[in-house]
Amino acid sequence: MNRRDTFFRQAEDIPGTTLFTSGKARQGYWINQFSMSLMKPENRKKWRADEKKYLEDWPMTAEQKDAVLARDYNRLLELGGNIYYLAKIFSTDGLSFVHAASAMTGMSVEDYKAMMMAGGRPVEGNRSIREGN
Repeated sequence: MNRRDTFFRQAEDIPGTTLFTSGKARQGYWINQFSMSLMKPENRKKWRADEKKYLEDWPMTAEQKDAVLARDYNRLLELGGNIYYLAKIFSTDGLSFVHAASAMTGMSVEDYKAMMMAGGRPVEGNRSIREGN
């Protein structure tokens, strides 16, 4: 196994880790382009007026569009979304990064903030999927 493959294999073994690879970038190109379109006020206005209609203009898969409409950010990451582009969606919804991250972890905003203020996710139980720790 070459060095690159070893790196990816090790990184994918960290619980909760989604690598944004060149393959993910290709897969999620239209998710990310759609997200960036929300930088423009006129596009945010169209999006807020009719989300489904606005998505018709973007050649995403049905699964990608469903994940956008559901604001399922974890699924969007799996489908090639990049969190920095996805931030445009939750920002358009008036949410902070903390709100989005807490939703992605299944924690309340207060619990997520407390965890981060205490140093972040504990290492115990979050080291290796294969080893279960």
